[in-house]
Amino acid sequence: MSDRILIFYGSYRSDRQGIKLANYLVDAFAARGASPELIDAKAVGLPMLDRMYREYEPGTAPEALEALAQKIIAADAFVFVTGEYNWGVQPGLKNLTDHFLPEWFWRPAAIASYSAGRLAGVRAASAWHPTLAEMGMVVISSTLSVGGIGGAFDAQGAPQGDSGTALTRAFPRFADDLAWWTEAARAQRARLKPPY
Repeated sequence: MSDRILIFYGSYRSDRQGIKLANYLVDAFAARGASPELIDAKAVGLPMLDRMYREYEPGTAPEALEALAQKIIAADAFVFVTGEYNWGVQPGLKNLTDHFLPEWFWRPAAIASYSAGRLAGVRAASAWHPTLAEMGMVVISSTLSVGGIGGAFDAQGAPQGDSGTALTRAFPRFADDLAWWTEAARAQRARLKPPY
């Protein structure tokens, strides 16, 4: 069974650089035999959080919310691709994530961060870790961090330069870590129903 991985990206900016990293991850996971899907918060277009998915009566949630909920429920693992906004998380990605809660439970999550500068979004990654854990995900210890995102990929989306080289060197361990936890969580859910 191939791992169903949702890759979430949350920038709403007009000149989005992190989408290159998100697309790279889709291709890289697919090349390993997984079944990845990009979930672009801007394309999904959920409103600012008013009601969570679970607060709607069955069959009454807005169409985009219902469709995304079903994808999350069916997924084996998640990857959150995040830029760093003033030492914190992207509001678009956070808003999308907050629309759900039990739908995330009992699956692993991984964090890939980026920024224009040399710190590569690691402060945003650090902020996401406890947030995702609080939402019921097991956050893997391996992370990807890409600095100088504007020059890390060529026009065709292939990694280039020092940042691209570092990314391609770090990705296999990141993917192996996520795959291990994905298999462990799937096996445990099959063996024993989650307690809540």
